[in-house]
Amino acid sequence: MRALVTLTAMVAGVVGMPKSAISQTREGGPAWEVHSLTRPAPRVVDPGPAGAPLPPPVDAIVLFDGRDLSRWRGANGRPAGWKVENGYVEVVPGAGSIVSADGFGDVQLHVEWAAPAVVKGTGQDRGNSGVFLMGRYEVQVLDSWQNTTYADGQAAAIYGQHPPIVNASRKPGEWQTYDIIFHRPRFDARGNVSEPARLTVLHNNVLVHDHVALTGPTAHRARPPYEAHAGVLPISLQDHNELVRYRNIWVRSLEKE
Repeated sequence: MRALVTLTAMVAGVVGMPKSAISQTREGGPAWEVHSLTRPAPRVVDPGPAGAPLPPPVDAIVLFDGRDLSRWRGANGRPAGWKVENGYVEVVPGAGSIVSADGFGDVQLHVEWAAPAVVKGTGQDRGNSGVFLMGRYEVQVLDSWQNTTYADGQAAAIYGQHPPIVNASRKPGEWQTYDIIFHRPRFDARGNVSEPARLTVLHNNVLVHDHVALTGPTAHRARPPYEAHAGVLPISLQDHNELVRYRNIWVRSLEKE
C-alpha cells in the first residue's frame, strides 16, 4: 500500500479549514475518515532482529546517551521527571511529556524505543507514546505486534493522517528504531502555508513513509489546520501512562545555512 497521498489540504487553502475530520485519499484509492476502524491494516513485514545501538554520526547532536536528561525539560518547564537507568529512559506515568531543551526545524532524527515486555491492554492502551516534531507533528509509538487498532494510529503512523506503508513492528520488549526525515512547514508573510510539512520515516530500517505531506498538526479524532508558528521548536516525547523506554536519541539539522 503506497503512503503517497492526494490531500485536499496540501496547499495554502488548508488554513481556515474546519477542525472536523477531513477525508484523506490515497492516490487511486478510497477516502478514509480519521481513525476509521474499517481502513485496511498495513501488511506485516518482519524487520529482522534488533541489533546493538549504533554510534551517532560525528555531526549529530546527542539528545540522550543513556546517562541523563540534561538536554530535556518537563513540558511545564520543570526538570524532566522520567526515570533513567541501565542506559535508557522510561516514562513515569503522570510525570508529563518531556521536551528537548533546544529547538529544531528541518531534521534527521534517530530514536530507539521499546514497549513494555509484559503485555497489558489492547489497541491504543498498549505501549502508547509518541515522538512529536516541533511539539505538534506526531509519529506514533505503540506496541503493534499482533495488536489491532485503527490503521492511522498504529506504530509508525503519522497520527490520524497516514498509516505506515507496512507494519514493521518487533515483539513487545524488543528495541525498535525510528529514523525520521522531517521538513517543517513554510508560511508566507500572511501566515498561509506555502509548503506543507513532510515526513520520511524508516521503522526498524524499513521504509514506512516516503516524503508524505501533512495536512496540519496531528490530533485525536480531528484534522486541525495549520497555524503559523516559529521555524525552530522543541522535539517532545509523550507520556501516555505507559512504561515505554527510549535510548540513543540524536538529531542532525537539515536547515540550509
